[in-house]
Amino acid sequence: MTTADLLIVNAAEVVTCAGFSQAPARGAEQGVLRIIRDGAVAIAGDRILAVGASDRLRREHHVSDDQILDAAGGIVLPGFIDCHTHLVFAGDRSAEWEQRMQGKPYLEILKEGGGILSTVKKTRASAIGALVTNGLRWATACMEHGTTTLEAKTGYCLDREGELRLLEVARAVAGELPLQIVSTFLGAHVVPPEFKQDRGGYLDLLDALMVEIRAGQLAEFVDVFCEQEAFTLAETERILTRARELGFGLKLHAEQFTASGAAALGARLGAVSVDHLEHLDEAAISALAGAAKPPVGVLLPGVPFHLAQTEYAPARKLSEAGIPLAIATDLNPGSSFTPSLPMCIALACRTLKMTASEAVVACTINAAHALGRGAEIGSLEPGKRADVIVCDVPDHRWLGYAFGQNPVRAVVVGGERVFD
Repeated sequence: MTTADLLIVNAAEVVTCAGFSQAPARGAEQGVLRIIRDGAVAIAGDRILAVGASDRLRREHHVSDDQILDAAGGIVLPGFIDCHTHLVFAGDRSAEWEQRMQGKPYLEILKEGGGILSTVKKTRASAIGALVTNGLRWATACMEHGTTTLEAKTGYCLDREGELRLLEVARAVAGELPLQIVSTFLGAHVVPPEFKQDRGGYLDLLDALMVEIRAGQLAEFVDVFCEQEAFTLAETERILTRARELGFGLKLHAEQFTASGAAALGARLGAVSVDHLEHLDEAAISALAGAAKPPVGVLLPGVPFHLAQTEYAPARKLSEAGIPLAIATDLNPGSSFTPSLPMCIALACRTLKMTASEAVVACTINAAHALGRGAEIGSLEPGKRADVIVCDVPDHRWLGYAFGQNPVRAVVVGGERVFD
C-alpha cells in the first residue's frame, strides 16, 4: 500500500485528457477526454500519483480521513488553464462598453484615444500596491472558477518603467497565491501617445526593453497586437523576429477586427499561439495548417460576446484543418470583463459550435501547450503537477449545457487544497 497525501474519490467522471502531453490534440482528437467513471485521483506532494477506479485507489493508497476529498458524484478534471489574460490593470471601461452597446465601433473608440489607451492612462497613474490588490482580486476570481494556471500580459503602461512594474506586479500576485502565473511582454499593444509621431522610436524602445526583460528572466513570451490603430504586419514581424532571436516564445493578437496576415506570420515564425482569429480567411487557415508545427489557435469567445459582435472565430474550419484549439477568457476591462472559463466553455459551445468535450480539451491540455507546458500540466496523469478541480455537475457536458453559474466546488493547486 502506497501513502498518499490526498485522495479524491467518488467522481462520476474523472476527465483525464490524457495522451497529449507531447503535442496538443487536434482534429478528431480535440474531443477525446479519456474518462474514468466512478474514478479517483491520488496525490503525493505536488504530483499526481495515480488515476483510476475509486475502489482500486482506495485499496492501494493509505490516507487518513482528513486526506480524502469526496467528489460526491461530481466530476474531476485537470485544473483549467487560462492562456490569454490581461490580469494587471487599473480602472474600468464601463462608459465605453455602453458606447459599444449603442453601436460605436471599438476601433473608432481606440482611434479617439479610448480603449486600450484609456486603461493605459489609469494604469500609469496607479500605485503599485493598488495594482497588486486589483491583480489579487482578479486572480483569486479566476482560481475560484477553476483556473490553476494563467497567463498575464503587460501592455497597459507602454513605457519602460511602467511595463517593468506590471511584470513586478504579476510576480507579486503569484507570490501571494498558489496558482501559477506565466508572464508575457505585450509592450506592442498600441503605440503610446508620446510616440504617435515617432513609431520608429517606440520600436527601438521595445527592442531595448526586450533585451532587459530577457536578461532579468521577467517574461517567457512576447506578444504583439497586429491590427489597425495598433501595429502593422511589418512592425509585428520586426518585433517578433527580434524576440525570437532573444529566446522568447512568440504569441500574436491576430485577425481580431481585420484580416491582417498576422496568423500566417505567426505560423511562419514558429509562434506558440495565435489568438483571437475572428476575421481569419481561408488563406490564413491554409497557412496555419501548412506549418510544420501549427500554432495553437487560442479562441476568445468572451470578446465578441462582450462587444456585441456577430463575428466569431471559425472554430469548425480550424478544427477540420487540423489546427489545435484552446479557449481563454481574455480577461481585461475593455473587451472581455470575465474571470470565468466555465462561462467561456458555455459560450464556445453556443457560438463557436464546439462540443463540450472539445471545449474542455481547449481549456486544459491544449491551453497548456499554448503556454509551452503540455508535459507538466493540463491532464490527469501520474507524474504531472497535481492541479485538479472538482465540479458539482453529473457529467462533463454540463460545463457547456449550464451557464451563468460557477460549477467549481473544489480546487487543488500543486497538491494543495485551495477551495473545497
